[in-house]
Amino acid sequence: MELSEAIDLIHTTAIHQTEPQIWADLGCGTGLFTKALTHLLPSQSTIYAIDKDAMALDTIPDNYQNVLVKKLARDFTQSFSLPSLLDGILMANSLHYVADHLSFLQTIQSSLLQPSHKLLLIEYDTDKANPWVPYPISFQSLQKLATKAGYTTIEKLGTKASLYGRANLYGALITK
Repeated sequence: MELSEAIDLIHTTAIHQTEPQIWADLGCGTGLFTKALTHLLPSQSTIYAIDKDAMALDTIPDNYQNVLVKKLARDFTQSFSLPSLLDGILMANSLHYVADHLSFLQTIQSSLLQPSHKLLLIEYDTDKANPWVPYPISFQSLQKLATKAGYTTIEKLGTKASLYGRANLYGALITK
């Protein structure tokens, strides 16, 4: 996927604000969607790029589009804390590595996020597992999950055909 395609998949005016924001990209890999997020955030914002692959993190610039990127090598599925509460979390093809989606969302809400926050998710639009997507979540299932987790708005931002042909990717914004 190209950077422009990643930006299109998560583009929303709901993130555009004038004040700097603090976000995390959980399971960021080499940072394609981290970079895409920098195009949506105001200047001087911060993104915590979190992945257990330290070598992948090394490929991400420390500053991109005038947004500070702080890289942390850790497994986002395990409990951790950050120096400040987040305005939002981006998860691009990473929620499908979490076995208990509801418990995970409840945990990050209570430990990592501001009361008024946003979640940006990119996932495959399927509920059928495979070795590479062990705990998939279709957009329809995400709507039910988000409602159970206390969210009121679940918006599909865009779709893109998967290179692997199994299911389309979707981008979604979730807010309270």
